[in-house]
Amino acid sequence: MNKAELVEAVKKALGKETSKAQAERAVEAVVESIKGGLKKGAPVQLVGFGTFKITSRKARKGINPKTQQPIKIKASKNVKFSAGKDLKSKLGRAS
Repeated sequence: MNKAELVEAVKKALGKETSKAQAERAVEAVVESIKGGLKKGAPVQLVGFGTFKITSRKARKGINPKTQQPIKIKASKNVKFSAGKDLKSKLGRAS
């Protein structure tokens, strides 16, 4: 599902009186709120869905696969998502 499909699903879930623009603003507000929480350094927990949190990676050495020369990889921050119990149960087990 991409963002446009998510907006359409939100529009359907909110009912006939909701416009596409209103649904898009609602989706954008949620995304921006998650970004804002993460920017403050706090994990964003949506009970039943999951948790978004910032993880840090230390600087390290790597190898350029093309030239086989050693390179320095800078420290970085990434976002990690951990699915909640409810979401996991709805997805079932993959075999």
